[in-house]
Amino acid sequence: MRDLTGDDYAVLTYLVLLLLVVGGSMIVSSRGQINKTLQHVAIWGLIFVGMVGAYGLRDQIEASLYPERPVILELGTVSFNRARDGHFYAELEVNGKKIDFVIDTGATDIVLNEADAESLGFNMNELNYSGRASTANGVVPIARVNLDKIVLGRFSDRNIRASVNSGELETSLLGMRYLGRYRKIEIAGSTMTLTR
Repeated sequence: MRDLTGDDYAVLTYLVLLLLVVGGSMIVSSRGQINKTLQHVAIWGLIFVGMVGAYGLRDQIEASLYPERPVILELGTVSFNRARDGHFYAELEVNGKKIDFVIDTGATDIVLNEADAESLGFNMNELNYSGRASTANGVVPIARVNLDKIVLGRFSDRNIRASVNSGELETSLLGMRYLGRYRKIEIAGSTMTLTR
């Protein structure tokens, strides 16, 4: 479990005050029915404990429900959970659009498939496929493009070069041209952590 932040303490204070108000109003309104009042107080106490527990585990709950979302652990750190297929995936905002990537430390470049490039507004007929890239499927033509802005969690980068792959690429690749902006890339068990 992570350390509590100022926001966490504010939420905890709010929950305690809410419990005191609800519990106090129940005691005042049912002075003659002490057994029923104690039952209600116990129920609200359990609800309160459950809410505090769920709030404390929200990062883990969110990571299991949305494994493609990055988990911001601290100011300069972001982590990803390994997917069932063994890869790490990230959803980044590129030029204002959400794009899904496979995080690929073996790729030199940020490589967009043609569908993602088209969704970003690049005209496939106007791209110059003058470059070549060696892939698992052989050598494929690539076109160089510039991405105005990439956002991952709270990290934002501008004016980044990328490539558009003309071959069969199911998911765009997030390679070392972007990952190199992080000081450390660490894989521990089923978690990849990037440290800015």
